[in-house]
Amino acid sequence: MSVQLSTSLPFPLFRRGKVRDVYDLGSLLLIVATDRISAFDCIMPEGIPDKGRILTAVASHWFQATADLVPNHFRGQAAWPAELEGYRAELAGRAVVVEKTQPLPVECVVRGYLAGSGWKEYQAGGAVCGVPLPAGLRLADRLPEPIFTPATKAEEGHDENISFERMADLVGTAVAEQLRTLSLALYQRGAALAAERGILLADTKFEFGLDPAGELLLIDEALTPDSSRYWLADRWAPGENPPSLDKQFLRDYLESLPGWDKQPPAPHLPASVVEGIRARYLDLASRFGITV
Repeated sequence: MSVQLSTSLPFPLFRRGKVRDVYDLGSLLLIVATDRISAFDCIMPEGIPDKGRILTAVASHWFQATADLVPNHFRGQAAWPAELEGYRAELAGRAVVVEKTQPLPVECVVRGYLAGSGWKEYQAGGAVCGVPLPAGLRLADRLPEPIFTPATKAEEGHDENISFERMADLVGTAVAEQLRTLSLALYQRGAALAAERGILLADTKFEFGLDPAGELLLIDEALTPDSSRYWLADRWAPGENPPSLDKQFLRDYLESLPGWDKQPPAPHLPASVVEGIRARYLDLASRFGITV
């Protein structure tokens, strides 16, 4: 199976992220999801076959499934500008055209269960991003209600969990409150639809931008296995990390390596890990009835 780790298209490069190459089409952007995968802010040397196509299909599914809650930047894969016509075969399944926005400098994280950095914060002080939680919670426990825990969006290095008050300083109180309301509604929609498929949406992150008229749009990706923590509901047991259908499989492998300090260069991935990631991403897509 081949992988696509990079793109080189004859359009101005708008941004090259850890996974996506973004090209400037004037008032629109072309987002191409490569097969790159990252963990701990490091891009792995090996790509994951079909990953870009899986992410694009899953994100497109969720943009459509949540459009009634908040408008998004998704403009589809069919009605492409004429200048893209010669690249359809190269970009098939892994590229979308979106509206250009002014991205807000925060990530909107919603947690329904205690895991990841939230679990570490809770162990240290009984709260997550300034949100106090009941005493005695265990790893992977369901929270009394989903909580909104924003983070900075770092161009380089690690994102940092912040309080709602700090977020309000960055984007303004009115916008911060709107982001919290929308993020919680999006999480509830995702969690409800996941539950119907035997999956728990433990946590996820959303990103938003402002269009030229100043309207908030959901941007980047939505409820993908790169941006979310999905657990198998029938294997969930508080006190331990349940089997997941997301990037946690990769993180667990990297954490098991004795010599890597989570700094570049990232270690090479064995074929079993590459295939394990691919299988989990495909399993998640299939459970939602998403064709890749």
